Amino acid sequence: MTFERSWPILHFDPRAALDWRLAKSGLWGEQHKEREMQKGRNARYWNEFKVGEIIETVGRTVESGDVSLFAGLSGDFNPVHLNELHAKKSQFGTRIAHGLLTLAITSGQINGTGLFEGTTIGFLGLEKVRFSNPVRFGDTVLTSVAITDVRKSEKKNDRGVVSMTITVKNQKDETVLTYDQALLMAAAA
Repeated sequence: MTFERSWPILHFDPRAALDWRLAKSGLWGEQHKEREMQKGRNARYWNEFKVGEIIETVGRTVESGDVSLFAGLSGDFNPVHLNELHAKKSQFGTRIAHGLLTLAITSGQINGTGLFEGTTIGFLGLEKVRFSNPVRFGDTVLTSVAITDVRKSEKKNDRGVVSMTITVKNQKDETVLTYDQALLMAAAA
């Protein structure tokens, strides 16, 4: 009797499978070179950003399906997000998006600019996160990135830190979210 898989394979990365096979076989050694990041067509290195520069994203409309998917992913089933009868009695008068969903959407919007594709090494953190207005279903959020600091890494010459202040507004030009973030980014080879 053989076991058959009853679920679909949603994503298969042959490069990861090859890495796994090499590691398991013992052929993964010093002769194996780590894959280099592929720089996107519009991507920039850390020192190509300028303090004071403003980057604008395209808009993204938040809908009920986004909220339902995020609730399932995060496990946050607060009724103000999912139960219209409950939400009508709340201070908002209707269901609203999760604050962290809005934050995740802005991350996607920023990545959608292509400026960070293949040059970002790591996400260093968030500070001063403020959710100032709710995002309602049907709201379109637009993200603005202001570059606040650009500096070479103190530890390694092949990278630098780009700091930025993020402001997210809805279609009524109301600020819904602000935060600061820093990215560790590659230098040009």
